[in-house]
Amino acid sequence: MGRSKLDMDKVVLDLILSSDLKSKHIIAKKIFTIAYKNGIYPSSINDFYMARGRKEFSGFTVPAINLRALTYDLAKAIFRVAKNNNTGSFIFEIAKSEMGYTDQPPIEYTGVILAAAIKEGYKGPVFVQGDHFQANAKKYKENPQKEIDSLKELIQEAVESGFYNIDIDSSTLVDLSKKTRLQQQEDNFKVAAELTAFIRKLQPRGIMVSVGGEIGEVGHENSNPEELHAYMKGYRKSLRKNYQGLSKISVQTGTSHGGVVLPDGSIAQVKLDFETLRTLSEIARNEYGMAGAVQHGASTLPAEAFHKFPEVETAEVHLATEFQ
Repeated sequence: MGRSKLDMDKVVLDLILSSDLKSKHIIAKKIFTIAYKNGIYPSSINDFYMARGRKEFSGFTVPAINLRALTYDLAKAIFRVAKNNNTGSFIFEIAKSEMGYTDQPPIEYTGVILAAAIKEGYKGPVFVQGDHFQANAKKYKENPQKEIDSLKELIQEAVESGFYNIDIDSSTLVDLSKKTRLQQQEDNFKVAAELTAFIRKLQPRGIMVSVGGEIGEVGHENSNPEELHAYMKGYRKSLRKNYQGLSKISVQTGTSHGGVVLPDGSIAQVKLDFETLRTLSEIARNEYGMAGAVQHGASTLPAEAFHKFPEVETAEVHLATEFQ
């Protein structure tokens, strides 16, 4: 039945303390093998989200949790809670930026998550997600193809490491100086479509990677239906007809990553627009067959606000800062 608990702890230490990527891959492969033998495997949440888009079920919000530090310990705690509550719909994620400043490459992140599942005796699919695989607006303006190729390299590394859920964030390329919504969203939807096509060619046989898009950069103006329609119209036209598109759409409703820190060190109360979430989720499901809208930067909200997300049928909520 795999390694002892003590052995798995040591394997994780070897993985995270290894100084070169080749060694990390070798160690992670051992973890993957043990995980598969124990009925644990990286998976895509795409089919689950598509079923929600078809209104086969409703009334809940999937948490996506960014683990920036103590990844093994926090993942074990999450798996324990999941087992106690008989829950299977939760995502482990890490953003492009977080991979850099926490020194957690994709293969290490997935390996540590699977090791935590093994240690806790968890069984079933494990959803690992690339969060905010984001285009840099300045670099894109200087050399668009170079920036896109850089994102493709990251996506390939992530998918090959078991990230079967990818959130494309090209919302940084929205140009509000242009006249029409379609023109404003043009670079956003074109890059998202190109990267979606790349993912579809890259994904393993039997896996339909869940791909998310984004129309409003977190911390900026709230999203609206006109932006969503413009983005989806352009995205669908840009994507090859035989490729499956998005499973969800990230929107801006008033939050910012990490919250807004006041002079006294406290976090400002966020005025989150739940009606925007409700409206955009309805449009995403009713008109585009997606699971709904995604809320970023939510962990610093007061605890009493969280029941609102399932009430307004938010598909997914991203949580990080408050837990760390």
